[in-house]
Amino acid sequence: MVSAAEQLAANINWSAFGKAEELKKRIYFTLGALIIYRLGTYIPLPGIDPSVFEKSFTGNRQGVLELFNMFAGGAVQRMAIFALNIMPYISASIIIQMLTSVFPTLEALKKEGESGRKVINQYTRYLTVVLAAFQAYGISVGLEGQAGVVLEPGLFFRISTVLTLMGGTMFLMWLGEQITSRGIGNGSSLIIFAGIVAAFPSAIVNTLELGRQGAISTGLIIGVMAMSIAVVAFIVFMERAQRRLLITYPKRQQGNKIYEGQTSFLPLKLNTSGVIPPIFASSLLLLPVTIANFSQSQGGSGFLATITTYLGHGRPLYMLAYVGLIVFFAFFYTAIVFNPTETADNLKKHGGFIPGIRPGERTAQYIDTILTRITVVGAAYLALICLLPEMLISYAALPFYFGGTSLLIVVSVTMDTVAQIMGHLQAHQYEGLVKKAKLRGKRR
Repeated sequence: MVSAAEQLAANINWSAFGKAEELKKRIYFTLGALIIYRLGTYIPLPGIDPSVFEKSFTGNRQGVLELFNMFAGGAVQRMAIFALNIMPYISASIIIQMLTSVFPTLEALKKEGESGRKVINQYTRYLTVVLAAFQAYGISVGLEGQAGVVLEPGLFFRISTVLTLMGGTMFLMWLGEQITSRGIGNGSSLIIFAGIVAAFPSAIVNTLELGRQGAISTGLIIGVMAMSIAVVAFIVFMERAQRRLLITYPKRQQGNKIYEGQTSFLPLKLNTSGVIPPIFASSLLLLPVTIANFSQSQGGSGFLATITTYLGHGRPLYMLAYVGLIVFFAFFYTAIVFNPTETADNLKKHGGFIPGIRPGERTAQYIDTILTRITVVGAAYLALICLLPEMLISYAALPFYFGGTSLLIVVSVTMDTVAQIMGHLQAHQYEGLVKKAKLRGKRR
């Protein structure tokens, strides 16, 4: 069956792109905003020696810092003002979504429409400030613990670091909202996408340099490139996969007119949770290792040393925990973003039903059963995509950028952005057809 994206591509006249002024303005605005973001990743924090910190970071490239460095496009390695990136805002959004399903007050706000959404967004911003301040303070303390990095340690340095990093996060949050409203694509996703893509060239160069030095064989490099292409193709296929449930609307009469029954489809994505499960699983697993490494550098041992040993990359316990957390978050987040009972109630209100299934509670149970089955496949797909590159990274000491999480983010954001561009082009074509029809009507 031909997908909606392929149908759009077949019906769009790409020569109309040059005439779509509104679309070009949106694309230029998006590119300009991303350039501003990239420039900010090279502005270092005040009061530190960037060269000393980069040497220290390069000598210990493991733990949650390396993962955040990938998402921040190298800003953590340079300890720039955008080192926290937009991750606190994303974490706050996910936490608020989880709380919405727990607290009736937030759930009622969600159902109020636009006014309720504005209040929830405001709560998300407040939580972003709290998370950013907490993480920024932890970074300031960690920087003071490294010899030679901070020029003048003390309370003033901590306050300035917290304000600078928190301000950088809030600016990126605002910039992402501007991209979403005035640009093209989802602003927050595009900021993370830009950070990852910007580091791809250096990651490829470093890998080729390792091959030239003999640290990695030529066959392994070719295998990695082939695997990356295969992973991208597999991600595209799975992200487009849907389970369509047939919905039937019976005949209805309005006044003297009788409308024939109609049929449509309820599409259920195979991977409803998106890229959230790998991000959360990676963060939770890398956090204890990072804490253990900091503790060992300060003379700690014992239980923390055991954590570092058994939860390192490539270890069996790490792989099992990684897969388990991905599966858990896939089901957990799917349950948050999709409510079968609410969907069944909406179908019942509009007179729709699934053939052979009684409307109401039985329909909700049927949708929930189907959703659970496809989520099993989606969770297995996420685990496979993230586990195989993870094993290769740990075996060959390759950069994080060849991992499944980074490729999943890049491919998903690209597909979403291209779909929006095609939607704008189609809308522009329809506007042109309407104008032509009006002109012909006036001539007659």
